[in-house]
Amino acid sequence: MSHVRRQRGFTLMEMSMVLVIIAVILGAVTVGRDVYRSAVAERINSDFIQGWLLAYDRYLAQSGTVPNDPAYSGLIGGSTGAAPLCGDELLNQMLARGVALPAGAFEGRQDTYAYQDRNGLTQRLQVCLMAVKDWAEPVSTTSYIPRSRNVMRISNLTPELANQLDQRIDGGVDARFGRVREVTRHNTTSVSLTADAGKWSRNEHPENASHPEARVETVTAYIKLGQ
Repeated sequence: MSHVRRQRGFTLMEMSMVLVIIAVILGAVTVGRDVYRSAVAERINSDFIQGWLLAYDRYLAQSGTVPNDPAYSGLIGGSTGAAPLCGDELLNQMLARGVALPAGAFEGRQDTYAYQDRNGLTQRLQVCLMAVKDWAEPVSTTSYIPRSRNVMRISNLTPELANQLDQRIDGGVDARFGRVREVTRHNTTSVSLTADAGKWSRNEHPENASHPEARVETVTAYIKLGQ
């Protein structure tokens, strides 16, 4: 007589243990990814952003004026209506004064920096220098007025990176105030205390909603130059 071996199913305890193990693995992967992305943001800030802020300060110290300002107006380009100083023109003016530049993406493109967004796709930061006429400066605890200020414009920041840079440079996240601000919100003169008021205008959403694996949407920021 043949004997049929009865198949033993998983017990509830065994199923629970498997789910716990999967959750632990997923949690470890998420934590590891967050730690890695935080390290990338720290490197971008210390090597690239701070490197360009230092380059600007060195240019000012060595020339006695800001870049592209032959009339010594104190404004980059000579006025707030001047075109941003970008690309080869920016690099050449810095190098002509003997200013050492951050490494950037590669030799000849030190004004850019390549990194990966959360979908693993390449984004490329670009730095330009310019003057704006409507930087909101506080004159009291509740009042602001627009003033002309020199700024560094940084294009193609993922919202995650923008938040991390804002936190590192300003000590908190607010796209409207502080030294780091989102372009078009740098001139905010009204203070709103709602929870979402200071958030950057984009989330970590893909550029193409029908393709979740597409590049993440980006924002553009200003960082005020000087004090």
